[in-house]
Amino acid sequence: MSYHRSVLLNEAIEAMEIHPDGIYVDATYGGGGHAAAILNRLTTGRLIAFDQDEEAIRNRLEDSRLVMVHHNFRFIRNFLMLHKALPADGILADLGLSSHQIDAAERGFSTRFDGILDMRMDRNKKLTAREIVNQYSEEALTVLFRNYGEVTNARKLAALIITSRKKAPIETTGQLKEIVLACALKGKENKYLAQVFQGLRIEVNQEMEALMEFLKQATTCLRPGGKLVVIAYHSLEDKLVKKYFRSGNFEGVIEKDFYGNVCSPLKVVNRKAIVASEEEVKENSRARSARLRIAEKR
Repeated sequence: MSYHRSVLLNEAIEAMEIHPDGIYVDATYGGGGHAAAILNRLTTGRLIAFDQDEEAIRNRLEDSRLVMVHHNFRFIRNFLMLHKALPADGILADLGLSSHQIDAAERGFSTRFDGILDMRMDRNKKLTAREIVNQYSEEALTVLFRNYGEVTNARKLAALIITSRKKAPIETTGQLKEIVLACALKGKENKYLAQVFQGLRIEVNQEMEALMEFLKQATTCLRPGGKLVVIAYHSLEDKLVKKYFRSGNFEGVIEKDFYGNVCSPLKVVNRKAIVASEEEVKENSRARSARLRIAEKR
């Protein structure tokens, strides 16, 4: 399927330990690659799949065992209750953008194409990247680029954006790139652009807040022994997942009971994140940054 090539497909499916009659959740349907692989292992089981992007919904697989939910995965518990899918045997979340979203210039996600500054995964939402770069204060932009883009000279970049938008509104990714490149170190331009775009995308889609809500809810949705599998693509997400899996909180504080047992609802299955093979990275460069973590409900 050209819409999207799934990353760490075999590793993710193996981690789920799928039972043919089980209830499973694909929290980020995207191009449907992981969903198709899960369905291939089911007989009487069911798959509940979430995606907030209407294009992903339109490209869904036709299968009676598949229920599509056109919503953000931060509402996972409500919809699993609605579809009588509690408790689930396994939940998978592939946090990356789909190849289709990146390659569609009009979505504004990619640094490679000139398009409108949008970056909304759910195009029914009002906030776009255009509103952020043209309306956020210098302080708000500085915090956004520093915290979500991990940009080292975030204040300088924010000041330059403010100065530029006073002359004319910043409407397109091309216009933004021109401004941003003035702050990038020589030889590091592509990485810098990616960091800036990442920061904006995370803010537009409230990705960190959604991920935290998802992790907390997903834990309560699993049966004991059920698997929670998450693929992250940047350090902010991966650190959050790692901390939550280990401690059951986002501060990473390990609490123990009277007997010295860790008081986390999850048990870490793989202490070291699973990464893509050299062969997969050669075939799909997006796989290079992928980190897969597995936890089991206690």
